[in-house]
Order: sequence, then structure tokens, then C-alpha cells
Amino acid sequence: MVDLLIKNGLIVDGSGHPGYYGAVAVSGETLSLHRGDVSGIVAAKEIDATGKVVCPGFVDLHSHAGLTILGEPHHDPKVRQGVTTELIGIDGISHAPFKTKEELNRYIWMDSGLNGYPPKSADWLTVVEQLSRYDGKVAINVAIILGNSPVRIWGVGWNDRPATAKQLENMKAATRETVEGGAWGFSTGLDYPPGSYANTDELVALAGVVAKMGGFYHTHTRASLRAKARLAPWLEALDIGRRSGIPVHLTHYRQSFQGDGSHLDYIGLVEDARAEGLDVTFDCYSYPYSGTSATILLPNWAKDGGPERLMAALSDPAERTKMKREMDSRSDAPAIWSEVWLTMFKKPQHHAYDGKSIANIAEMREQDPTEALMDIIREENLGVSMVGLGTNAQTLPAFVSHPYGMIASDAILIGEYPNPRSYGCFPVVLAEFVRAERHLRLPEAIRKMTSFPAQRLGLPDRGLLKDGFKADIVVFDPKTVKALATKARPKQFPVGIEHVIVNGQVVIELDRNTGALPGRGLRRGRAST
Repeated sequence: MVDLLIKNGLIVDGSGHPGYYGAVAVSGETLSLHRGDVSGIVAAKEIDATGKVVCPGFVDLHSHAGLTILGEPHHDPKVRQGVTTELIGIDGISHAPFKTKEELNRYIWMDSGLNGYPPKSADWLTVVEQLSRYDGKVAINVAIILGNSPVRIWGVGWNDRPATAKQLENMKAATRETVEGGAWGFSTGLDYPPGSYANTDELVALAGVVAKMGGFYHTHTRASLRAKARLAPWLEALDIGRRSGIPVHLTHYRQSFQGDGSHLDYIGLVEDARAEGLDVTFDCYSYPYSGTSATILLPNWAKDGGPERLMAALSDPAERTKMKREMDSRSDAPAIWSEVWLTMFKKPQHHAYDGKSIANIAEMREQDPTEALMDIIREENLGVSMVGLGTNAQTLPAFVSHPYGMIASDAILIGEYPNPRSYGCFPVVLAEFVRAERHLRLPEAIRKMTSFPAQRLGLPDRGLLKDGFKADIVVFDPKTVKALATKARPKQFPVGIEHVIVNGQVVIELDRNTGALPGRGLRRGRAST
């Protein structure tokens, strides 16, 4: 007697190998594979997958849902895409470790335009405590990677200054303890203070601690280095990997815009590094839009000291003048004002701005665009999100289809007009990059969304349909699967993904959320139970 039998489907097991027809049986949380006659298998529940593909659940290595999922545990935008496991703590922004809950909640405030807020004040300090908040309380599995910003706050504080030898040792100790507590590696977001204040040597030292413990380095690279050379941000990442011995993963890797050199330069950088012997991989998302907190447009010196310092700068006439001068001097300022749209407005008087460009909002307010942006960020207490074109759509298929790349959503689930990739990243791959344009074969696309990210993360028993593995399973119709999310209507669920099973429990059944919450926090260093 098994709990669930999925029969008559094309099993694409996540390995990249061609599919075969068979059945998947689920007993408790684990699965087994069967070929031939399965009439002798008695099951409490059956799913007839005739005409459907049965594959592992998708593993998303770039998620900003660590806080918002606590308030919206059914996690429809992601689980309806087939996502069964997510990695949070990316971009250097993890929510542990902290010495006090007050400091943790200050940090949440600082990055609220990117990660949102939990339903109530965060009440944990360690990764062990945070992981426990997900056990049996959310729809999917959650893994955490350690961000360098909280480590820097732990050892140095919020200010832009180099770490002393003693502070660096304290940071290394905090890093070691957090990885021992279950974090899967080390992340940086080198455009986001205070983590961006770390120099390369500091990052090498911390990465070295994680490397010895078997973790990997997941990096949003340092954009400011592009002033020296176009590929300098990614060369710094490879240097960190080379000097520390840590595997390197370049996140949301792509050619940003037409005229940004050749996409072959970016792909060649990864290929050459691997030929050298470095363990380098990357992920990319499947839409041309980027997204982040609107505070990223403000100079980093205004954030030197934390959220209170930034709020003070936004209220000081002299500092506003300095910020405006710097922001207006950017060569891409006119494009930012006209193309970037804002979302996540809490104040009722600002709801009319949702989904509109900075230029449109400035016109509505009868203000200069820079002044309007500074005022809105201050009035909304820093928690404004922005979305805009950030990828050259012409060369995106080269990244999506490259054998060293995998798919990750970079999903930001806040605001009424979020990035459409947050609702459609994975089905777009199946519908457009596989079925319509044939940039890659279905088994390879599924590998990029299942076993490859599971391998990079280090999951021992997920990412494949294999006897004894955890029963994270997706059943979809390869002829009808489609993402409906667009810029104009971003909060649209996909179609064609009919069943999603997490840890053996059906979470999506015939496009309906069952209400089950079988997810858990996944701890590194032990079985992912």
C-alpha cells in the first residue's frame, strides 16, 4: 500500500537523460520508480498523468521570500510554478545571525524594499531558530545561505570602514557557527550596504571558512568595479574563489543591455575559469526585467550608519542636494526615470503611483524626478521596490541554454506590480525556451531547474526522481504549460502545471491549492528531513 501513485506519465527524472514512461509511487515522504504493469500497486490516491510530464520539483537558488512566506505560507506565486525548494539569504542579505532582535529588525527595515517584512517583528537570532519557523508551517522547503551583511554588522557595524584583525576573527567565528547551524554557503550582494563595504581580502577570509566546511559562494557582484573594466565585478568573484578555494556561483548572470560588450565575453569568462580548474556556475532568470529596492539608486555614503542615517540624509537639504547632483550625473538617469516602475506603497495617498514610472510619478506630484524619488522613499520609510529592464532580451537565450547555467527566479513578492518573473520564471522556460523556440531540449531544461541547482546547493536527496529520494514532484502538460505574468499584469498564475507534491503531500491539485503546509527548513550537514 502506497500513499500516492502517479501513473502513465512521461518521467523526466532531472538528470538530463531522455524521459521514459512509467509510474512514481510515494510512501510517506519518499518516492520509488516503477516501469511496466503497476496494477498490483495499491494506492490511497492515484494521479493519471497520461499526456503529462512527471519531473522533480523545481529548486530556486535565488528567492527573496524568506520573510514574506511567513505571512503568506501557501506561497502561491512560486508553488504554482512548480517550485518546491527555495534558497534565501542571497545577495548578502540573510536574516541571521544577529546579536539582538532590535538589530535584526533594523536590518529588515533597511532592506524592506527588496525583502519586505514578516507578519510581525522577527523574533529569532540564529539560523537554527529561523529555520524552525518554516517547519510544517509553509508550503515549500526553505534553505538558507549566510549573507555577508549580517556578518559585517556582527563584527564591524553599519559603517564604511575596514575590519580590524580582531573584528575579522569575530566575523569568521560567526560565519563558522552559522554554517554549523545549517546554512548552505556564503552570499554577497556587493551593491547593498553594509555588506558592500567589505573589501576583497575580507571576503576571501570569510569564504575560506565556508570552503573548509563544504559550502559555496553565491554572489551578486560589485557593480562599482565596472568603472575600471566591464568584466571586473565577475573577475573579483573568480579571484575570491581562486584565493579561498570555494566554489563560485554567479547569480542573475546576464548581459545587462545591448551595447554592453558581447554576451560571449560573459559566457567565455565562465568557460575559461572552468578550463582553468575553478568550480564556477551561474544562474539567470527568464524575463528581461530586473528588480530591487529603490534605495539602490541612492548613493552608498548616505547609508553609512544604517537606516536611521539614510532617513536623516533624505531629510537634510544639503545632503539631498549632494545626492541629487550625484544621481542626476548618471548617464543612464533619463532611462531610469522613464523606464523603471515603482511598487509596494503602503500609504493610501501613494497607491495611485503603483506600477508607474518615476517620471510619471514626478509629473503627478509636479516635481523633479530625483526629488520625487527621494521624497517617496522617505515618506514610505525606505520600503519601495522598483522594477525595470535589466537584461538584453536578444542574448538571454544564450544564458538560459548554456550547460553551466541554471534557472533561478530572483523573485520579489511585494507590491501590486512586482517583477513578472516572480510569477512566471519557470513556466516561461518550458513554454518559450523549450516548446516554442527550442533553445534547449526538455530534459536539459528540467535538469537546469532541478538536479543542477540541487547539486550546486548540496542537497543529498532532492532534485531527482530516484528511488529513496524525497517526494518533491511536479506534473505538467508540456503542450499547454504557459506563463501568463506580464509587465502590465504581473500577478497572474501560470497554466498547465496541474500537480505539485512537496515531501509527499499534494500542495497543488488540478490547479487548486490544497492548503497543505508540508515544507520545512533544510539544514546543511544532515539529511534534508
